[in-house]
Amino acid sequence: MEERSRLCSVWLGSETGILKGVSLDRKQAFNFCNTRSLSREQEIRALCWGDSAESELLVGCLDGTVRTFSTEKGVFTEARSFGDPQDGGYCGLASLRGSAIITCVECGKLRVWREDSSGPVAELDAGRNVCRMRQSPADPNRVATGGKENGLKIWDLERPEKPLFTAKNLRDDWLALRRPHWVRDIGFIPDSDKVVTCTGYHQVHVFDPSTPQRRPVLEAEFGEYPLTALSLTAAGNAVVVGNTHGQIAVLDLRKGLVRGCLKGLSGGVRALQSHASQPLVASCGLDRFLRIHSLEDRTLQHKVYLKSRLNCLLLASRALQKEAVGGPAEGGAEQEVKEEEDEVWDSMEQVEEGATKRKTTGGDEVKKKKNKGGD
Repeated sequence: MEERSRLCSVWLGSETGILKGVSLDRKQAFNFCNTRSLSREQEIRALCWGDSAESELLVGCLDGTVRTFSTEKGVFTEARSFGDPQDGGYCGLASLRGSAIITCVECGKLRVWREDSSGPVAELDAGRNVCRMRQSPADPNRVATGGKENGLKIWDLERPEKPLFTAKNLRDDWLALRRPHWVRDIGFIPDSDKVVTCTGYHQVHVFDPSTPQRRPVLEAEFGEYPLTALSLTAAGNAVVVGNTHGQIAVLDLRKGLVRGCLKGLSGGVRALQSHASQPLVASCGLDRFLRIHSLEDRTLQHKVYLKSRLNCLLLASRALQKEAVGGPAEGGAEQEVKEEEDEVWDSMEQVEEGATKRKTTGGDEVKKKKNKGGD
């Protein structure tokens, strides 16, 4: 049990269509793809496990295909098309009882697919401009959706005719003006019926479908910029949120207060995931780094540069079994990042008082030019 709860590796999907695996034990990163056949249409938008043993990884791409990756063999084993690229990219991907896949695209089409069927066995319309679909960890048949001007909805896939819960819009502001809503990410609070969302208007909302109230039972705000991702902590009494300016904060869901902030990011956050049992949270985004912070003292535990803008991530308790063909990913791990940064600084122009030093590409020749007013 202790081995299963241990964080060994992280899987990430990039804008370039490369599936990246990071081994935290070996401090190495690997690319799993054929880089010669990559295109923008293969951008990875969603990741999820295909089974509870973490032996299969489902990869949702922008072109509407879902590729199956074997973590034991280190290769892609299957690819199926589950939609039209014109419907938008995947905003959610989940596995249902091991033999079915749940997909949701930006236009709002949420479908359930089985291996032995050519078409969806169930389909529902979640509304336009969906930004996120999440599956309940406690009940795999229960999912939640939300997006821009598309409030939170909770669905039962066994009865997809209408949602179990539809959130009501926020109360008008003090000027009696309508307040817009924009759900960016969703999380199911464990051991309860409550659902937490973060919005494009830097808000965190908690809804309780077990009560007659359809508006949030808790409202909180963080920062001034749109929130893009959230993840509940292992205890379930706090949520980690990230925004478009690389700011990450931990909010208490009981009082709606900020417990603390995680530092070090320099680009918008695309994905967050807290570990199921350890006080750790992983983040990735536009600055091309995977970072893992401690939620106890908020220190940075791991930092890996992956050279591609990252869209999604998935924590794994299994170690990487096989390296990708072609060897380590560009950038590798922490030591290689430090060396790259040093090379960048060494190649920059140096300016000193009274003189200007310039290095050539090779770094062997140094030219020195005195200012006209110098001694």
